[in-house]
Amino acid sequence: MKGTNIITLLTDFGITDPYVGMMKGVILSINPDARIVDLSHNVETGSVSQAAAFLREAYHYFPTGTIHVAVVDPGVGSERKLIGMESEDQIFIGPDNGIFWPIIEVCKPTEVRQLVEEKYFLPHVTSTFHGRDIFAPIAAHLSTGVDLKKMGPRLNNPVRLSYPVPKVIRDILYGQIIRVDHFGNLITNIYRTDLERFLKSMKPTIQAGNFTINQISRTYSEMEEGEPLAIINSSDQLELAVNLGRASQYIKITSGEIIGTQVRVRK
Repeated sequence: MKGTNIITLLTDFGITDPYVGMMKGVILSINPDARIVDLSHNVETGSVSQAAAFLREAYHYFPTGTIHVAVVDPGVGSERKLIGMESEDQIFIGPDNGIFWPIIEVCKPTEVRQLVEEKYFLPHVTSTFHGRDIFAPIAAHLSTGVDLKKMGPRLNNPVRLSYPVPKVIRDILYGQIIRVDHFGNLITNIYRTDLERFLKSMKPTIQAGNFTINQISRTYSEMEEGEPLAIINSSDQLELAVNLGRASQYIKITSGEIIGTQVRVRK
């Protein structure tokens, strides 16, 4: 696969410490022409499922040949494997802990490799920072044209991720809030296609916490300031919002309780 020199980084490292900068330094030392894109470094600490959701939402906006490095790795230094995967003409590099499972489910990968070839690692590999010592240099070498097949043998059984999916039970579509964005909007795991299959041409009643909404708006401004609404967002997911407000505060539960909060859609 022909590369593009584009490497994205997705981590739970935050931006206060120098860790992300170190990874970039390693990449640029190997390939000074690399173009590095920060997808996010504010994934909730250790939340593989949140990182997986971010990546699934974003990857298909990048051009053919993009290399995605995802490092949310609670098992760093353990016996967990390292995975390199090619899918939809893009490459994904990270720990084999389920972080790429939603992508595997959506589009069957054409190549999955266990990353074991140490000549593509840094000379000294620590047990606590594989993002810098293994994943960053591998991504850099791939961006120079090294074939993923050279990184190690086939990996036949990537780790599955227990990832919430919408379900219909007794004429109710059940979903979950899976994240809160910067604006306080509540992003669900219910996609437009899920709603269309369930509702057909009928109007919905959507409930979550103390939200009860009887329509899906086209824009935020269709509701009065401070009023709750449901909308299909730019990633085709059902989103609960408050016009010029924060749905995360409106729903009156703590931020730690929001993730996994049930969403019910009735016809």
